[in-house]
Amino acid sequence: MKHGKKYVDSAKLVDRTKFYDPSDALDLCVKTGTAKFDETVEVHVKLGVDSRHADQQVRGAIVLPHGTGKTVRVLAICKGDKAKAAEEAGAEFVGAEDMIQKIQQEGWMDFDVVVTSPDMMGLVGRLGKVLGPRGLMPNPKAGTVTPDIGRAVSEAKAGKIEYRLDKTNIIHCPIGKVSFGAEKLQENFDTLLNAIIRAKPAASKGQYIRSCVVASTMGPGVRVNPNKVGTVSENA
Repeated sequence: MKHGKKYVDSAKLVDRTKFYDPSDALDLCVKTGTAKFDETVEVHVKLGVDSRHADQQVRGAIVLPHGTGKTVRVLAICKGDKAKAAEEAGAEFVGAEDMIQKIQQEGWMDFDVVVTSPDMMGLVGRLGKVLGPRGLMPNPKAGTVTPDIGRAVSEAKAGKIEYRLDKTNIIHCPIGKVSFGAEKLQENFDTLLNAIIRAKPAASKGQYIRSCVVASTMGPGVRVNPNKVGTVSENA
């Protein structure tokens, strides 16, 4: 794969054989994020678990202290007082059967997060084949199926992200924008990694954090020392 001049110049700043402390790695992400747009910084964490086993799943959600830097469009599927709470919390779209019908019949997908109340899951379940592959299906573990719709909307707008294993036992998550600077990115990084460490399954054996890489959208990957991530003990 041939890279552009900016990428090649940025890559020269990164020692591919070195494992960096998180602060140094994120500082490099900021320095190598030289695109004309505000690049997203992502974390890629490989875990010592097997996602094929139900007792080794790692999934949850966390509100990043500084958000993701992205404007999140929230769809709240609910009725009555919950619908009013969703509107007051700033949800862009609020409805019930009408919203479900719009998605099913019109293929409407102009939203980033879906939250709903437990009483609506019978209807929302019909959207599984549409929302599931896009990672938009509401889930109690992610806090997007809850009686407290107002709080769910507020957290989504504040920068709540969901982390979950893919089939290769890797978690991929955004932690902000290059414009945040290394310090804010570090706080978001620590919050995410601590959550992942707390979510360590009891069935996980051996080293839990196998590898960790941070990178901006157009920049090179920077390897992070897996023994230096998080402030929570892996055995906690």
